[in-house]
Amino acid sequence: MGHTPIIGNSPSLQTILRLVPRIASHRHPVLITGETGTGKELLARAIHAQCPLSDKPFVPVDCGALSPFLIESELFGHARGAFTGAVQARTGLLVGAGRGTVFFDEIAELPLGLQAKLFRVLQESEVRPVGSNVAKYFEARVIAATACDLDDAVSRGGFRKELYFRLNVVSLKLPALRQRKDDIPALVRHFVERHGGSRHGVSGISPEAMTRLVRYEWPGNVRELENCIKRALMLGSGQMIKVADLPPNILRNVENRRTDRAVISLKESERRAIIRALEATAGDRLRAAKLLGIGKTTIYRKLKQYGLEDSFPLAPSKGSL
Repeated sequence: MGHTPIIGNSPSLQTILRLVPRIASHRHPVLITGETGTGKELLARAIHAQCPLSDKPFVPVDCGALSPFLIESELFGHARGAFTGAVQARTGLLVGAGRGTVFFDEIAELPLGLQAKLFRVLQESEVRPVGSNVAKYFEARVIAATACDLDDAVSRGGFRKELYFRLNVVSLKLPALRQRKDDIPALVRHFVERHGGSRHGVSGISPEAMTRLVRYEWPGNVRELENCIKRALMLGSGQMIKVADLPPNILRNVENRRTDRAVISLKESERRAIIRALEATAGDRLRAAKLLGIGKTTIYRKLKQYGLEDSFPLAPSKGSL
C-alpha cells in the first residue's frame, strides 16, 4: 500500500485498510489514534498515496519537535521583518504543501494558542503569515495523529474542543501489536528482508526465537519489533535469528511471564489437591488435612482462600490431628 506496505491480516487491521480507498477519495480531515509505534504515519501516507492528488507533497509536521519560539513561523510562514532575524519572507509548511497532504503527528503536543489558530485556518481555508496582513489560500488535506486520548484532553482543557471536532470527521484507531499477534511472523519476515537479511546472510528466524517474539507484549508496538529485528541482524551470527540474538529486555520479560504462569499453576495444583483430598474423605476436613500433610488451621484457611467452604458439606471427623 503506497511505497511502504502495511503488513498484517488481522481482522482489526484489515477493517481499517479496507476503508483507506474510500477515505482517500475525499478531502475531509482524518484523525488517526493509537499507541506509540502502531504505524500512524504509515497509515497517513497510505491514505495520501491512494488519493487523486498523490503526486502532490506529503508534509509531515512533528508537533512535539517544533521549536516553541519558531513554531508559528514554521507552520504559517512570516513576512520580511516580522521579527528579529526575519530578513526575508518565508512560506510556512501549511501553504508549502499546496494541494497535497499535511500530516500533524502528535497533534496534542501543539500549544493551545496554536490550536486556536490552526482551527481558524481549517475553518476559513486561509493562512495568515506572521507579521502580514495578507492571507494566503490553504488547500491541503489535513491528517492528524495522536497517541493521547483527545476526549480526555478536551475534558481537562488540554486540547481545544472546536479543533477536535474539526479534525474528527473520520476517525481511525490502529490496534496495538499485542492485539494482533498473529501478524508478528509476517512482520518479522518483512523486516528481515527490508533491513538486509540477505546482506547479513540471514534467511529467517528460529522457531524458538519466533515463539519468544509472539509471547512478548510489545509496549513499543511495531516500531519496537522493527528495532528488535534490526538489532538481531546487526549483532547476530548465522543464517537464522536465534533466541540469543534478541534484546535482553524481551528475554527477561518473557521469562518473568513464564514464572508468573508457573506460580499460578502451582496455586491451581494446590487447589485441586485439596479438592481431591476432600472428595476422598467425604468432606472430612481433619482427615483431608492429614492426607495433605498440613495442619487443621491451614486447611480451613485454604478452603476460605479458594472459595471451597460451601463446596463440601461438613462430615463427622473420624480422625484427630
